[in-house]
Amino acid sequence: MSPPVRVVVIGGGILGLAVAERLLRTRPGTEVTVVEKEQGWARHQTGRNSGVIHSGLYYPPGSAKARMCRAGSASMVALAREDGIAHEVCGKLVVATREDELAGLRRLHERGLANGLQVRELGPEEAREHEPHVAALAALHVAETGIIDYGAVCAALVHRLESGGAELLLGTEVLGAHETVTGGTVVRTTRGDLPADLVVACAGLHADAVARRLGHEPSARIVPFRGEYYELSPSATPLVRGLVYPVPDPDFPFLGVHLTRGIDGHVHAGPNAVLAFAREGYDWRTASWEDLRGTLTFPGFWRLAGRHYRAGAREVARSASRHLFADSLRRLVPEIHDDDLVPAAAGVRAQAVRHDGTLVDDFLVERVGTVVHVLNAPSPAATSALEIARHIVDDLAGPHDR
Repeated sequence: MSPPVRVVVIGGGILGLAVAERLLRTRPGTEVTVVEKEQGWARHQTGRNSGVIHSGLYYPPGSAKARMCRAGSASMVALAREDGIAHEVCGKLVVATREDELAGLRRLHERGLANGLQVRELGPEEAREHEPHVAALAALHVAETGIIDYGAVCAALVHRLESGGAELLLGTEVLGAHETVTGGTVVRTTRGDLPADLVVACAGLHADAVARRLGHEPSARIVPFRGEYYELSPSATPLVRGLVYPVPDPDFPFLGVHLTRGIDGHVHAGPNAVLAFAREGYDWRTASWEDLRGTLTFPGFWRLAGRHYRAGAREVARSASRHLFADSLRRLVPEIHDDDLVPAAAGVRAQAVRHDGTLVDDFLVERVGTVVHVLNAPSPAATSALEIARHIVDDLAGPHDR
């Protein structure tokens, strides 16, 4: 009888937990160990997002993001139903407030149809039937978008892993690794060595750094962008029923500030996008010289900044001014006042950037020998987590480079 396959999964966000859970469920006899440097699960990107189940509206038809997001939204809802996790498929509005946004709205409509979504163009009166307080020249209704608590999803995955006999190591940081004479890998951690036949690194904000610790030079570098949020005050919360998004600026790589009612009933406003001075830099005061030096000495960052410096300057100004932040929201919902915005927890997006300054738009996974590196899994990775996990686990049995 052959010995069990030992798999070490690095990272305790939703993707690492989903990979570990799928391994246990589909590969009987596999010994799974999950290592996470924090003292709890889903402490960073997973636990700090707006809780949206994305539909796949924005992504090029045929791309991994489009395919996995469409499948992932269905599998995430199925998991929520199976495990009793609160969720709602409430739909959302993408709102055009200026004439120059109408062409972009039409392009989104065409892309949504190409991705197999239930999308419908609305006039001003029809838009107000969904969101009575929006200012819309036109809007797009996307039926498949929903909301969920991804922290609760992670708790459910942890419960499944515990029930399945996985070894779950919190407070455990990866220091390095070396190959064994038999072709496996020994992962060195702050709690000792972990022998593994396969390693899957889902390290999020630290994906490139962990790849280098494991002996791989990744094709892209993580540049951290902080997304700052407000909540609407209780008196202003009724101004938003569900999810209200702007038409994306085609010259800016992020979606722009939007309004999302969470599963708890609170309405989040944001995020903007400003350079974070640390991979876990959730405010302007938090800085890491090592992280910042890595960004500032990376040629790809300066090439990216050179392309988007005007939009970046607007984001910094909006970060410094609640009034400017509120102005962005008033384009969508004119009745929002400055005093309606209450500061909320920020998040940091792990954005992979190539050396030529281009953003990695799709999911990026690189495999070297027995180690799989997930190097880019930004939004909609939470929505797509179960499908990304399926892809990774299915690929573990396939060919790989030595």
